[in-house]
Amino acid sequence: MLPNPVPEIQRTNLGNVVLLLKSLNIENLLDFDFMDPPPQDNILNSMYQLWVLGALDNVGRLTALGRKMVEFPLDPPLAKMLLIGEQLGCVNEVLTIVSMLSVPSVFFRPKDRAEESDAAREKFFVPESDHLTLLNVYQQWKSNQYRGDWCNDHFLQVKGLRKAREVRSQLLDILKMQKITLTTCGHDWDVIRKAICSAYFHNAARLKGIGEYANSRTGMPCHLHPSSALYGLGYTPDYVVYHELVLTTKEYMQCVTAVEPQWLAELGPMFFSIKDSHTSMLEQKKKQREEKTAMEQEMEDLRKKQAELEYEMKQRDKEKRARERQQVAMPGMRPTGTYLRPPKRLGL
Repeated sequence: MLPNPVPEIQRTNLGNVVLLLKSLNIENLLDFDFMDPPPQDNILNSMYQLWVLGALDNVGRLTALGRKMVEFPLDPPLAKMLLIGEQLGCVNEVLTIVSMLSVPSVFFRPKDRAEESDAAREKFFVPESDHLTLLNVYQQWKSNQYRGDWCNDHFLQVKGLRKAREVRSQLLDILKMQKITLTTCGHDWDVIRKAICSAYFHNAARLKGIGEYANSRTGMPCHLHPSSALYGLGYTPDYVVYHELVLTTKEYMQCVTAVEPQWLAELGPMFFSIKDSHTSMLEQKKKQREEKTAMEQEMEDLRKKQAELEYEMKQRDKEKRARERQQVAMPGMRPTGTYLRPPKRLGL
């Protein structure tokens, strides 16, 4: 045991903290006076994640999307999922998925009734997605009037579902404050998978073997969990995105959704691109160099602008001090000007 517990800000994801500080117009976070400063690598990683999600621009300033994300008490990827759901017309469904992800697992598996509970769980499976499975569970619970005995019959945690319902109502109030319309996509659930992909494309994995995937960015091996809806499908999708990795005997992906490769290239162009047979490798490298040069030029322009502002501020302060500078009055000092002589007496 450590003599003192490690402060939470030093051991958690700082995405929400960075978003909040940026919304308060604090530019340089590395020099910010934290009470318990987190490691600088954590701050930089969080800023990088926010840039990937589109919440920060190339020079670290908050974007319009980032300003909307600040309003939601959620992890940045979940907040972005909600906002992209508005663009794709599936806010109602994405809101339910986000609420279900914000609570612990609603499934329970008693040891003495393991096979029975697995069979009940399989009835809720949506083959392409664990996220859509959670949506299906909530909708079935809603269609059964939110009954507790129905949850017990289907091996579901009624407390977890009630908590998800509370979270959903709170997020719904925030959406109304932001004047976001509650749209629904009906039975076209492909747009929901695209909204999920927009938030978790940085956690994309590509099929490597039977039930085995590799992270598309890092190459880290990851596996489908036996409790996943995609496990034992009969076919395995080529590309998936996952909510997070859980390490037990292997690196298992938690909450997996099958996605189309075109979505990855569209929503995560900084990591993925579609290989065009008409485009040579030299042209692709040239395009990458041009993008890099444009980003560097943007940074240089920002530095020049900041230097000019700093110079103007110094000049203003200098002029202000010059105006306010006054001669200090000392005892016995006469003011400058003509010395007034006393009038001469008449006749003298």
